[in-house]
Amino acid sequence: MTSVLLVVVFGMLGAFVQVPFVALGPGPTYDTLGTEGDTPVIRIDGQQTFPTGGHLNMTTVTVTDQLSLFGALGLWVSGRYALAPREVYFPPDKSEQQIEQENTKAFNDSQTTAETAALRYLGYPTKVLAGEIVKGSPADGVIEPGDRLISANGRPVTDAASLREALAANRPGDQVEIRFRHADEPERTSTVQLGQHPQGEPQGFLGVAATEQPDVPFGIEISLADVGGPSAGLMFSLAIIDKLTPGELNGGQFVAGTGEIDPAGRVGAIGGIPFKMVKAREAGATTFLVPAGNCTEAKAQAPAGLRLAKVATLDEANKALEALRNGQAPAGC
Repeated sequence: MTSVLLVVVFGMLGAFVQVPFVALGPGPTYDTLGTEGDTPVIRIDGQQTFPTGGHLNMTTVTVTDQLSLFGALGLWVSGRYALAPREVYFPPDKSEQQIEQENTKAFNDSQTTAETAALRYLGYPTKVLAGEIVKGSPADGVIEPGDRLISANGRPVTDAASLREALAANRPGDQVEIRFRHADEPERTSTVQLGQHPQGEPQGFLGVAATEQPDVPFGIEISLADVGGPSAGLMFSLAIIDKLTPGELNGGQFVAGTGEIDPAGRVGAIGGIPFKMVKAREAGATTFLVPAGNCTEAKAQAPAGLRLAKVATLDEANKALEALRNGQAPAGC
């Protein structure tokens, strides 16, 4: 009787008591050249676009939470999922709403960055805007988020790095001139006194996070709900380039990939690439664009029939697709 009771208790615990793990697995994949429902994933208004073909699929990872012991073991045994500590994805000091907001913001930021990288690659001009303003900093109350930054300390601000470079030789207490434009108002110049850097660096601190955006007379809208994180940036950039240039960027083939991208077109490593490759291959992809930083992991776990193309920049990604168009093999991992 006691043994039966123990079995029942163990079964109850295994079926209903949650474990402090989440399961990571293959998530949905979306064609950035296609539609989601009746809405184009990427729509460009006010500028000529060109027909596209094939696929440029972005890939995702699912995170399954609230697992019972038996549920976690079942997913792990399936071979399609891996278990990870829950606190890595759901930090105990943040609410689920805060985590969701952060993931959404990262995804939205990646869209803007992807647009900037793509249009810069195509030769369109960009502008530098004030992003976050640190509360209580010298810039607080002088510059507002969204203001266009023109020059700092007498040097033109042409990208985010140029703002840092313009102030690199200045120290706390130095007075510098910042030229900027608020909305459609005329340009103005304000003199601010730099403060102490909060991280103890010797440079004077302004308190503005500069962001880059395209300076073009047309609009790009990316519509994809219920997706978070920054790792779709590369595929968004490629789709924008494809739509704005004649011909099929992928040669009409089914290409998938992943990778965070910065405004200069550098491709960053991401997490969960084994799951992304699995889903891409199941969806029909024959080539997968892999961030250079993920190549070792990807090469060791690539599904059969999926060719890997190593990319460290947007330019390298375009060259990989050019090779495919020409019937050649792109540089692999």
